[in-house]
Amino acid sequence: MIAKRAGEIAPFIVMEVLERARAMERQGIDVIHLEVGEPDFDVSPAVKSAICGALDRGCTHYTHSLGDADLREAICEHYQKTYGVSFSPEQVVVTSGTSPAMMLIFSALLEEEDEVIIPDPGYACYPNFIRFLGARPVSVPVYERDGFEFRAAAVEERISPRTRAALINSPSNPTGNLLSGSTMRSIAGLTPYVISDEIYHGLVYEGREHSILEFADQDQAFVLNGFSKLYAMTGLRLGYLIAPEEFVRPIQKMQQNFFICASSLAQRAGIAALRECSEDVARMKQIYNTRRRFMIRRLREIGFGITVEPTGAFYVFANAKHLSMDSYNLAFDILERAHVGVTPGVDFGPNGEGYLRFSYANSLENIAAGLDRIEMYLEKR
Repeated sequence: MIAKRAGEIAPFIVMEVLERARAMERQGIDVIHLEVGEPDFDVSPAVKSAICGALDRGCTHYTHSLGDADLREAICEHYQKTYGVSFSPEQVVVTSGTSPAMMLIFSALLEEEDEVIIPDPGYACYPNFIRFLGARPVSVPVYERDGFEFRAAAVEERISPRTRAALINSPSNPTGNLLSGSTMRSIAGLTPYVISDEIYHGLVYEGREHSILEFADQDQAFVLNGFSKLYAMTGLRLGYLIAPEEFVRPIQKMQQNFFICASSLAQRAGIAALRECSEDVARMKQIYNTRRRFMIRRLREIGFGITVEPTGAFYVFANAKHLSMDSYNLAFDILERAHVGVTPGVDFGPNGEGYLRFSYANSLENIAAGLDRIEMYLEKR
């Protein structure tokens, strides 16, 4: 018999869109991908060189379970330089992507029936991780008119004796919007712990992103981050978490048992990314920003609603309620008829229904062609 937690876990709908699109491509159909949040850039030459050099030197063995000491020091240097915050390398745990980091944090923090406050819409996998561990996600709706930003008062209303943490994500997936520093400070003062998903940090085109470590005590804050998005290193599977000191040893023991350590070669690549790739990151950001401005303008031209322009990550969460309040079927209809992959808003929570997420982690030429196809689809529809 299948375990209940395995049988009941919700699918990650964007992956189902992608998998259907791949099946269509195998049939010879040309599909344009605006659904998946994966950079289309190759990794930096410095990253390639680091991997090849590490391979030549025989760096193919287990590392420390917390991660390569040089990489953990480089992460500390990065946060000091970028945000002016300091913490010990012993508070950093390097993981095989941010998803294992998320599982480790939730596993260390939550008992059954504990609660975590999350945004709705928010990253689709947050509630699935929480439920998998027997805890409860408590959704707080965020709204287009507010730029999908948490209202501290709304968070406070949902706090209960079982609340263990609030989870924030800025820049956000799926909306691409930023939380203000004042909002982050307010939320940090409301719950015992705050978990900050900072995976899209660095991909900000207007304004400035903030780390939760600027506002919360270190014994209260968890940080999730990694190399997939900013450094276009998705397939290298390298992430990390920053945790309060008292949580590090329990997290380390889980890492030892479940994952042992992250890839030794990927960890050497991470050091190169942090210390040698600023020019490559700046170039990619400039290209993303050109795509962002184009996509916002073009989506508005063909009738989608965007009240507050997204300024981070590589997503536009567009209002499609005038077309349908069934974003799942709308997204798959667009895929089948227009041959463009987009993500249904309902993947990100009930309050995302009626929206579609468009990713500009694709070339400007493909974005333009994809939106032209959608415009023709809407005219025929």
